[in-house]
Amino acid sequence: MVYFCGMMSPKRPYNLKKSLGQHFLKDESVCRQIVDSVRQFPVKQLLEIGPGGGAITKYFLTWQDIDFKAVEIDREKVAFLKKNFPALNGHLLEMDFLQMERPFEGRFTIVGNFPYNISTEILFKVLEWREQVEHVTGMFQKEVAQRIAAPAGNKIYGVTSVLLQAFFEVEWLFEVSEQAFNPPPKVKSAVIRLTPRTQGPNIESEKKFFLLVKTAFNQRRKTLRNAVKGLFTPEVLKDSLFDRRAEQLTLAEFAALTWRMGQ
Repeated sequence: MVYFCGMMSPKRPYNLKKSLGQHFLKDESVCRQIVDSVRQFPVKQLLEIGPGGGAITKYFLTWQDIDFKAVEIDREKVAFLKKNFPALNGHLLEMDFLQMERPFEGRFTIVGNFPYNISTEILFKVLEWREQVEHVTGMFQKEVAQRIAAPAGNKIYGVTSVLLQAFFEVEWLFEVSEQAFNPPPKVKSAVIRLTPRTQGPNIESEKKFFLLVKTAFNQRRKTLRNAVKGLFTPEVLKDSLFDRRAEQLTLAEFAALTWRMGQ
């Protein structure tokens, strides 16, 4: 789902596309909350993903001494933004975020109302950029945000939880009601913040860590022994830890297991 913050004027010369699950965020106070959340930390370079109608964009354009860029794939929204926000000239990138290169040299902050259907893909691209990312403040479908923040032992704890929490601190900021949108979606939304950890997990290699986590949760109903038996020797698999299921392992336990994997 794509959520656009409302413009100051009630009229907007563009259509919300049902095919993209777009909903109009009419609550200006929510827009200001998102902007204020970004402003809690120093920002020198800022990328907004999916500016849509430009409601939070208009705040960023007033900030002094920052290099601001916005990436938007919807041509209709691009045309609207160019017409109504001349200050965006040279700062608006008409492209697919998932296909773009890093927008800045050095470290930068990311903000956006992320479309649900690609929100996980967006985060995994951000994960690739983590050495340059200072903070990420984003709105997601509430269930997605909960999954990102879920602790070990929770039924929604999974691949996204482990891989993102391994490299980012996840902070729950606030929930957004369905009534903040027009038309109201069938789900609630939530805004969270991701901050790169100063020290990543103690893993043998990132390749092994990603492989282990994805393999373990691919068959999450099975014991870990049956789910990942192809990654360990029979001797290692005798450990009682493998009697548990993937959702019962902490981040630290997944990290420790990478040192015991076969080549």
